[in-house]
Amino acid sequence: MITLGRSARPENVLEPAEALARRGIAVRQASRGGDVTYHGPGQLVGYPIFRLRRGLVAHMQTMAAAIVEVLAALGISGEWRRELPGVWVGADKICAFGVHVRHRVAIHGFALNATTPAEDFAPIVPCGLSTGGVTSIARLAGRAPELPELARATAEAFGRAAGLTLRAGARTEFDL
Repeated sequence: MITLGRSARPENVLEPAEALARRGIAVRQASRGGDVTYHGPGQLVGYPIFRLRRGLVAHMQTMAAAIVEVLAALGISGEWRRELPGVWVGADKICAFGVHVRHRVAIHGFALNATTPAEDFAPIVPCGLSTGGVTSIARLAGRAPELPELARATAEAFGRAAGLTLRAGARTEFDL
């Protein structure tokens, strides 16, 4: 699925909606911030919903710190870039961020590429950025953890970054 954030530029979708639909790719408007992105198999999508006490940038930095910690445990050196929101490895984005805030409550969140092939992003200009590319954990590390394992590690890292104690549920869900 391709989602269009509130500041999406239509020209960043490079193929007509009809052609994408024939390939099984839907295009949807989203209330999140940001431009155009792709969501598909091999991504870990997290929507931490929080009342913002320290502001939006602090919330995004908390998400980024968690992602950077998870990547470091896998031998990947990622970095948060405020001017190009997301987590980057060199010139390539590995985790996109898109957040919507209403009444100081942040919704939406991040999409971390675990095994997503870079070519899945070919129908779009990811995040409206014509420079740089996209990458994945599997591409950089040779393999990626299974998504439930990655979700657990990410939720635990998010808890540490946010100063919270997480309680694991019977499945891979967490109460924050």
